[in-house]
Amino acid sequence: MRIAIFSNNGKSSNVVATKLKQGILKARNLQLDGLNPELVISIGGDGTLLSAFHHYNDSIDEIRFIGIHTGHLGFYTDWRDNEVDHLVHSLQRDNGQSVSYPLLSLKINYSDGGGSDKLLALNESVLKRVSSTMVTDIYINHQFIEKFRGDGLCTSTPTGSTAYNKSIGGAILDPSLNAIQVSEMASINNRVFRTLGSPMIISPEQTVTIIPKDHYHNVLTCDQMMVHDRPIRSIEYQISNHRIYFARYRHIHFWERVSNSFIGLDNN
Repeated sequence: MRIAIFSNNGKSSNVVATKLKQGILKARNLQLDGLNPELVISIGGDGTLLSAFHHYNDSIDEIRFIGIHTGHLGFYTDWRDNEVDHLVHSLQRDNGQSVSYPLLSLKINYSDGGGSDKLLALNESVLKRVSSTMVTDIYINHQFIEKFRGDGLCTSTPTGSTAYNKSIGGAILDPSLNAIQVSEMASINNRVFRTLGSPMIISPEQTVTIIPKDHYHNVLTCDQMMVHDRPIRSIEYQISNHRIYFARYRHIHFWERVSNSFIGLDNN
């Protein structure tokens, strides 16, 4: 099995990466291959895994991921930094087992004659303004829903619903629901301007289109990446036909992850 190691630059992560490389090199059926891997091991935290996902997303359908966390508990990371030997043993006994999660598809249309870009997000995409109120029209399958006024909009995947989406009051979605969520950020609601004021859960058959009134001066993110400063005519969101796959040698249920991450192991 061909394995790539994707690590952040932290001291503890480098120690784990070195030990992991040594273990893989000693194993008969494992080899290091950063260019054409079948499995990518991320060492760091959820941010490192997001970077690994975007680094390899051109071949996302052929790759499984594993996360090792070397700091605070990560939502996507199953292994601790002191379990390298156990992980290598599991790699040697790999039989292709995996669990998959939905991804978010973005199509960004520009108004400067530059066409469009297509991106994938594991967690979320955010459109916002910093210096003034953002005004956008929201459509679902070409049906006008509302004219949003506020700080911004966050569109997330089910696993991404536990990240930025949760911090702005969005719901947590079980990843068995093949859906995306659109949550408002500080919407303006008074007797003149109205929005739904609550998150919207969108089915995989539907497309959410966001059309900003001002094509300029917006900030658009795709996970931790910022889209280059270009005039945005519209953004189309929907569930992607692609999914991310994790090699799961020990399965941790999604809601157990939620409980451990936000409440703690001891709920008494």
